[in-house]
Amino acid sequence: MLWVFGSSVGNVPQELSLPLKGLPDSKTGEELVRAFQSWYPDSILCSLPKGNFLALPPQDESALYLSSERVRSTVVVDDVYCVFMGVLENIPDLRRHYGLSRQATGAMIVVEAYKALRDRAPYPPDQVIKDLEGKFAFILFDVRANTLFLARDRDGGVPFQWGMSVDGSLICSDDPKITAEAWGNCHMPFPAGCFFMSGIGLMSFDHPLNKVKGVLHEDDKGNISAVVFQVDLLARLRSIPRTGSAANWAGATAVDGE
Repeated sequence: MLWVFGSSVGNVPQELSLPLKGLPDSKTGEELVRAFQSWYPDSILCSLPKGNFLALPPQDESALYLSSERVRSTVVVDDVYCVFMGVLENIPDLRRHYGLSRQATGAMIVVEAYKALRDRAPYPPDQVIKDLEGKFAFILFDVRANTLFLARDRDGGVPFQWGMSVDGSLICSDDPKITAEAWGNCHMPFPAGCFFMSGIGLMSFDHPLNKVKGVLHEDDKGNISAVVFQVDLLARLRSIPRTGSAANWAGATAVDGE
């Protein structure tokens, strides 16, 4: 699976672009899409507005059972695209909570949770993620609102990498071929226990009032070998009072000084 997002998604951590300085053969987002298609000739490619792309292997047309413990499901509802990877342990409770049928997949539940958050919820995004129990990661993109929503469970049990391409596109993938093509040997895991949302940025859902900072790791030659994001318990975020309107739900928090 490969997602390519243009720079318009906003608030992407600057640390994600640093490993590219040591990679002379860095590829653009579109070049990574073409590489993905060459590896998977029957892949599904969705070209979305503002330079955004979603590429899926052909077996992802419905749901792909990756192992006995891991499932990938994909759904598109009202121009909201979602790829969900993993298993929710409390899926019956979530189906009832959101009024969904017994056939609702993890991706369907995440879309309903996002729509409730976007349209009418009086609580911040971290509360939505806390309701999800299990091992999971998901990528959701609302085309109409140009809103990106990413999250990974506390244990980080599902492979999920993110980073920048040479043209400034945000790359998200669970495919080791893509990550090697994009960042070489650099490890770029999406942080466990965190979510990212356009207009808000990267946050911990267990520590939503603390800043999440990128820590660079170098190899013996001084090249960046990993970018790991960690919660800084000494750095607090500044809360912005909520008015309860759907118009400002994405601006619930901001980093001090920004």
